[in-house]
Amino acid sequence: MGNIRPTYIKRVALELVKKYPKAFNADFENNKVLVTRLTDVYSTSMRNRIAGYITRYWQQLEQ
Repeated sequence: MGNIRPTYIKRVALELVKKYPKAFNADFENNKVLVTRLTDVYSTSMRNRIAGYITRYWQQLEQ
């Protein structure tokens, strides 16, 4: 079973991936910095959850 994430985290993450497909990859640290630059999310935990979802999304695409 996977992690259950709220819809707003998935929505923001997928919008970022669609808007900037070349910027993100399967590296969490890189994604974390990009989420900080590209969004107005000031909460550290929210930023990490969005970056984590993007990381998992890219890992699934690579398989």
